Amino acid sequence: MAAPGPVLELSGVHKHFGELEVLRGIDMKISKGDVVCVVGPSGSGKSTLLRCINMLEPPNQGQIILEGKEITGETSADALCDVRQRVGMVFQQFNLFPHKNALENVSVAPVTVLDRSKEEARQHATELLGRVGLSDKLGEYPERLSGGQQQRVAIARALAMDPHVMLFDEVTSALDPELVKEVLDVMRELADEGMTMIVVTHEMSFAREVADHLVFMDEGVIVEQGKPAQVLDNPKEERTRRFLGLVLEH
Repeated sequence: MAAPGPVLELSGVHKHFGELEVLRGIDMKISKGDVVCVVGPSGSGKSTLLRCINMLEPPNQGQIILEGKEITGETSADALCDVRQRVGMVFQQFNLFPHKNALENVSVAPVTVLDRSKEEARQHATELLGRVGLSDKLGEYPERLSGGQQQRVAIARALAMDPHVMLFDEVTSALDPELVKEVLDVMRELADEGMTMIVVTHEMSFAREVADHLVFMDEGVIVEQGKPAQVLDNPKEERTRRFLGLVLEH
């Protein structure tokens, strides 16, 4: 039986770096199993929003409530570790350990953070690498993998912590075009399996096909949000229309 209330709730979230106000009052509610795609121009605050959600960047103002418990203001290492276990994040850059093979990259955190046995962690990592289509690459080091394969290892690594929410920060933007599909396919499968996901992306066709909810951000605020088809095909705001006019031409 699903837990009552949203799995993640943001209320009045602000974030500034010195004089630069990057987030200016973000409100969001995300239910279990929702896929939310966040789009907008560079510098609109999308990546900072994700980093605030898993407390890599603590907000200066506002509340973030994860599974019914407020996490804003948490500063202890144990509390932050708990947040990042439940909220997995995959970055634009893969950030794999170059001296560890794919299996080791995926299994190291469950051993060191979750106190799992090496055997259990390796077995789970093997299953996850199979899930992202890399059963034949367990012993390969990052330098021997394509960008798309490295990003799929990074997704498996995040999944190894058994997160309740997954954050994806423009995970295909550093990839060659022919490698984008293999990563998006993995994300589609996760969505189909019911993973709660917040995806910052420029892939509008993915957002249209997979998202339950589309959010358009600009200058640190949510300008418009709604069902993907509604926002993409019939945007209400002039700023949204201008942005989509540029990105949907390509």
